Amino acid sequence: MTAAYPLQWPQRRPRKSAGGRKRASFGKKVNNGRYQETKDLTVADALGRLQDELDRIGARYPVVSTNLEPRLDGRPRSGQAEPRDPGVALYFDLAGKPHCMPCDTYDRVADNIAAIAKHIEATRAIERYGVANMSEMFAGFTALPAPSARRSWREVFGFGPTEQISASYLNERFRAKSKAAHPDVPGGSTVEMAELNQARTEALKEIGA
Repeated sequence: MTAAYPLQWPQRRPRKSAGGRKRASFGKKVNNGRYQETKDLTVADALGRLQDELDRIGARYPVVSTNLEPRLDGRPRSGQAEPRDPGVALYFDLAGKPHCMPCDTYDRVADNIAAIAKHIEATRAIERYGVANMSEMFAGFTALPAPSARRSWREVFGFGPTEQISASYLNERFRAKSKAAHPDVPGGSTVEMAELNQARTEALKEIGA
C-alpha cells in the first residue's frame, strides 16, 4: 500500500463541512496495569486494518490519498499534526477495474481510514447471503478509468531514460508536480493527478524503494 499526497478527492462526491464532521469510536483496547482503556487509533493501526480487509477481497494496487505527507517508503509519516482536511480517498483495483472509496465523515485521518476498512468488512459480511458478489456490491465505487494513452513514469516526471533516481529525489519531484496537477488548483484535474499518483507508485516499485 502506498500513499498519495495531497488528498485527491473524487469528482462529483460532495464534501462534508468541517462543522459537519464528528469524533469516531474507532479505538483500540490497550492494557494499562490491571484494567483496559480505549485509545485513539494511530494512522498505522488504521492502515493495518485496511490492508487486512483489502487482502480479504483480493484488491490490488491500493493507494491511500490523504493530506498527510508520506515517508520515503510511501507510507504516511507519523507524528504529523492532524491536517485541516482529514479526508481520505482509497484507490484500488478490484476484478480489473479501478475503484475509489472516499470518507471524510470524521475529524481524524486515522478514523476515516478505519471507517473505510469497516465498510469493506460489512460488505464482505453481506456477500454471504448470495444476492450479489463483491464486484457487484462495489460497482458504485468504480473510479474514472486510467488515461487511454499511458505514459511511463519517467515521462510523467520528466526524467531521462537512464537517469538514476532516488526515492527522495522522486518524492521531491512528485511534491512539485502535484501542486500544479491537483484538481483543486487552476489547470489541475483528477485525471492528471491520478496519472501522477500511478507514476509515483510504479517508480517506487521499479527503483526498489
